[in-house]
Amino acid sequence: MQFRFAYGLATSGIEGCVCLPRLFPGLGVGRVSLLRVPKRRFSTEKRIRGFVFLGLLTTLVLPLPASGGRAERLNEYQAKASFLAAFPRFVEWPPDAFSAEQSPLLLCVFGDFSFGASLAEATRGTSIRGRRLEVRWAHKEQDLRACHILFVSRSEGNRYGRIFKSIQGANVLTVGETPDFLASGGAIDFLIAEDRLQFEVNIGAASDAHLRISSNMLALARHVITRTEAAKS
Repeated sequence: MQFRFAYGLATSGIEGCVCLPRLFPGLGVGRVSLLRVPKRRFSTEKRIRGFVFLGLLTTLVLPLPASGGRAERLNEYQAKASFLAAFPRFVEWPPDAFSAEQSPLLLCVFGDFSFGASLAEATRGTSIRGRRLEVRWAHKEQDLRACHILFVSRSEGNRYGRIFKSIQGANVLTVGETPDFLASGGAIDFLIAEDRLQFEVNIGAASDAHLRISSNMLALARHVITRTEAAKS
């Protein structure tokens, strides 16, 4: 059995090179499109920050046991970890979402922690606009407002109402992995379609949290739900 996952990519600081996170040593990177560089002159640092934080998506073919099981689940969460590490580069938080200029950007996981070491590996040494990306495992609903990105495990599917109520008005980008996550008020939802790990975006939920998602990221989403669509559903 084979399973394909579309991976988010991070950029290196050398010549704007796009590199795959070091989760699968030895696997090559396919052809990747870079964003067009404007004709205006910028410093190397600004070009690296402003132009290519995502190297659109490349597809990996991962062999899994025919019966699925632990190996397949591990590969799935390694792919999700890679996406979560890339998402912050395409989201803008308001200044008051941080207590200080150098405060870390907190990526929290609430519920069953199925990532193993992959999330720590994917985010190790990552800096987003001068802020360190820090992973935390949230244990209580009252801790969630401090998060900037909140991944809600499928184990918490029956608590969505309480979770979204606890972060109402906070600048939290919510990410889930169940079919009803966006309809419940989430901003980004993972799904497996066409043998690939993909994501959908509820733009209204992100706006309610006063977050701006880059058009480059929206272009990669399988589906973007507008306020009008959300209201109809």
